[in-house]
Amino acid sequence: MSGGPAGAAPSYRVWALPRMPEVREGDDLAKLIAATEPGLVDGDVLLVTSKIVSKAEGRIVEATDREAAIDAETVRVVARRGTLRIVENRQGLVMAAAGVDASNTPAGTVLLLPEDPDASARLIRDGLRDALGVEVGVLVTDTFGRPWRNGLTDVAIGAAGVRVLDDLRGGTDGYGNPLSATVVATADELASAGDLVKGKASGLPVAVVRGLPHVVADASGDEGARAMVRVAADDMFRLGTSEAVREALNLRRTVREFTDEPVDPGAVRRAVAAAVTAPAPHHTTPWRFVLLESEESRHRLLDAMRDAWIADLRRDGRSEESVAKRVRRGDVLRNAPYLAVPCLVMDGSHHYGDERRDSAEREMFVVAAGAGVQNFLVALAGERLGSAWVSSTMFCRSVVREVLDLPESWDPLGAVAVGHPKGAPPPRPARDAGAFIAVR
Repeated sequence: MSGGPAGAAPSYRVWALPRMPEVREGDDLAKLIAATEPGLVDGDVLLVTSKIVSKAEGRIVEATDREAAIDAETVRVVARRGTLRIVENRQGLVMAAAGVDASNTPAGTVLLLPEDPDASARLIRDGLRDALGVEVGVLVTDTFGRPWRNGLTDVAIGAAGVRVLDDLRGGTDGYGNPLSATVVATADELASAGDLVKGKASGLPVAVVRGLPHVVADASGDEGARAMVRVAADDMFRLGTSEAVREALNLRRTVREFTDEPVDPGAVRRAVAAAVTAPAPHHTTPWRFVLLESEESRHRLLDAMRDAWIADLRRDGRSEESVAKRVRRGDVLRNAPYLAVPCLVMDGSHHYGDERRDSAEREMFVVAAGAGVQNFLVALAGERLGSAWVSSTMFCRSVVREVLDLPESWDPLGAVAVGHPKGAPPPRPARDAGAFIAVR
């Protein structure tokens, strides 16, 4: 709502401040703004372009190589295409080139974003209170691109005295329907409104919004623009395509302890859908996945496998102590809330009539089946599910086929324990990829 008279239609005004001088390192922005005689009143919101904040704070650095400056400001690469990088920078913002700007700055230098944009906004707000005796909100703004949308817009990267988010959850709409997910990015809406009058090349770095006093916060409601950055756990679009693949591969770890949280069968089926995209010879589909979703089916299989394994170990002359120790290795399967048994089928394979070529044919199918299982494990990791691929079913295939009522042509390739990991896995040992490469 605006600050207009009761019954008036909601409205606000936005205008750019003229006569701002060129900003140099060490300048007091609040004093420069006050010197323009802006006519500010309580409840106004001041929108300050981050470039002049960076210049005042000395965030201009020598950089013959802009890419090196981007590297220095980057915490995490989100997506990359050619030389373009979308990254998370030191301020926690996800944006192109870490916010490193080579425009509006002398040749051979680049502008970095303010070190702490919220602190910068507070400093300007406090300075205006001292200079002009007004209580205003201040936003430090910068230009962002957005996923799925062409064009750029300004957003708030720093805030002081502004309710940056308007949480409408728990209320109702005009029809009485409950609002369960509506949180309005008020600060970004203000920033984009200011950009309409500041422009990108007009030399008007400061704008004022009047008529929205309800967005100006007291000290208790001053959370800063940092509150607008989505935390990793809530970010469904945290990575670009190639980065997401690498992250999923990195997340693919052997998990041996699981929580009691049930596994979503839909997530496993989505992982199977990824599995069957693996390459295979002769346009075949050599994968089958048996999903053990009931506790009864899991225990029936594992009990039968345990009995077969014990019998094998005793025939090998193992002591009872050794047998018990080895059987305990299967606990990862028994403790998992969900099991999958990938199987190899040779449908469509060629028979050549000599042992060498027939053996190579089977190996091709085994490799393709392994590629499918790898896809399955990686896709489970992408669903935030842990897994452990245990080879034990290979040692008692006839038992597995009998218990699960599988065709004779299905060869179980181990069992995959699936569940929600109990705790983070230990760090992965570092491996030098060069040690596994031969170049000819």
